[in-house]
Amino acid sequence: MEGILEFIYVNAESIFIVVLSVFLGIEVISNVPAVLHTPLMSGANAIHGVVIIGAIIVLGHAESTLNIVLGFLAVFLGTINVVGGFVVTDRMLDLFKKKPKKLN
Repeated sequence: MEGILEFIYVNAESIFIVVLSVFLGIEVISNVPAVLHTPLMSGANAIHGVVIIGAIIVLGHAESTLNIVLGFLAVFLGTINVVGGFVVTDRMLDLFKKKPKKLN
């Protein structure tokens, strides 16, 4: 317990920034209109693509088993995030397409 309190005391500023950024992120995301969702999602997918490339580079320089496992996990989860983002973006774009009229 003493080690946890010491960690919190030493890293109080960093913990405060993380907590503040979580609240700020929730506030920003909850106020995004539906019209802006698709362009923002596409931008997020591009950023996550860069994250995957970085994870692959780090994985290539991994020396211990733990580093290899964590690098593989980073690449795998980043890929799932990008694919899921593209699926959500595609579904959002389908909502804006006109439906074909039925002939009576």
